[in-house]
Amino acid sequence: MEYKILKISIADRIACVTISRPAVLNALNTEFFREMDHFLHDLQGRDDIWVLVITGEGKSFVAGADISEMSGMAPAEAYEFSRFGQSVFAQLETLRIPVIAAVNGYALGGGCELAMGCDFRIASKLAKFGQPEMNLGLTPGYAGTQRLSRIAGLGNALYLILTADTISAEDALRMGLVQKVCEPETLMEDVMKLATRIASNGSGAVVAIKKLIREGISMPFEDGSILEAKAFSELFGEAATKEGMIAFMEKRKPEW
Repeated sequence: MEYKILKISIADRIACVTISRPAVLNALNTEFFREMDHFLHDLQGRDDIWVLVITGEGKSFVAGADISEMSGMAPAEAYEFSRFGQSVFAQLETLRIPVIAAVNGYALGGGCELAMGCDFRIASKLAKFGQPEMNLGLTPGYAGTQRLSRIAGLGNALYLILTADTISAEDALRMGLVQKVCEPETLMEDVMKLATRIASNGSGAVVAIKKLIREGISMPFEDGSILEAKAFSELFGEAATKEGMIAFMEKRKPEW
């Protein structure tokens, strides 16, 4: 598939996807979802990529969904548009590798929902977050009501969505929506250093940890603990795990 909206670069086991519709602040439309859906399906079968980074081109991460496309939709069309977007963002959660959102600017509406679909978020000090759908007489459409309450808490989710407030990166950090705030000029450098650190671990632990946390959070505690013990024990059969423990005892870096 030829991508018109996504710019993709792959190096050192890290894939970086840049959303490129800067003239409309990278607003999400059907074509974006088709391209991202195709890319994520392709990524599932690759073992040469260990971390995915998603960012936006220009001064915006994603400033929302494309209102010019949405404005003419009938209810049935809007339902399909919502469900397609939800299915694409859900793939970020079920993708076997970690996904990092490098939020360089506005992450509003669908942009905030995209960021929340990633495993964690690193933001520029200039980033802005919000769910302003109330101003259009709408609810979030890409599972924002569900993810925001789980990530930032019930009160914060209700406050942000009902007021349609836009908040700073520092406020997003305080409520747990963002994990780290960086200087704008070093955002991508900092994110790529973090991605490199994760990708340098050649064991199966990275994949196992994402699976355990993502699946375990919706399980009863004991069921999640059993799932953890099973994954923990299975890694003892991996050569990379043996190398990691031997390297620790020999006071050297593992040779994955």
